[in-house]
Amino acid sequence: MARYDTEHKAQTRARVVDAAGRRLKKDGIDGSGVSALMSDAGLTNGAFYAHFSSKDELVAVVLADQLATQLDTLRGLPDDGQALRTFIESYLSASHRDQPEVGCPSAALLGEISRSNSIVQQSYTDGLEAMISVVADRTRIKGRVAARSVAIGVMSILIGALQLSRSVSDPGLSDEILSSGLVNASLLLQA
Repeated sequence: MARYDTEHKAQTRARVVDAAGRRLKKDGIDGSGVSALMSDAGLTNGAFYAHFSSKDELVAVVLADQLATQLDTLRGLPDDGQALRTFIESYLSASHRDQPEVGCPSAALLGEISRSNSIVQQSYTDGLEAMISVVADRTRIKGRVAARSVAIGVMSILIGALQLSRSVSDPGLSDEILSSGLVNASLLLQA
């Protein structure tokens, strides 16, 4: 019986993390109360503390989970020089822009992460560091320092361009921001 309970608790926790990931990216950290987060997972508020000690812990776990998923995607790319460019094109797409709840947590939550407490920021830092390392490996740029610098630049362009494209009211300007981000990220990769 205990094995089922442990397994059931792990499945329930995973369901909460998954549902919270979508809600947080859609409504933001501050715009997502515990009640809404638990309701999305089909649970009551009372069940929250069986899985998390605080909302900050949940946000940290969600970020770790979301960034690990992105990291798995990056690691799974063929190391052929083209796959990273294809990833960038997908990242800077209108589809990604228009569906924040299923997209990148960085572009959806970065402003709030910067104002969050240390557990949230550490979770984000750990995930970002891992992604920088994988992107640096995929750049095909000689020299670890140069590859890391380009990886940070590319990620900054991707996240910033997606955030900007979501923030403007002019659809034409939004599309132009995505296109410019793609051009600039590609230029960095040619270094």
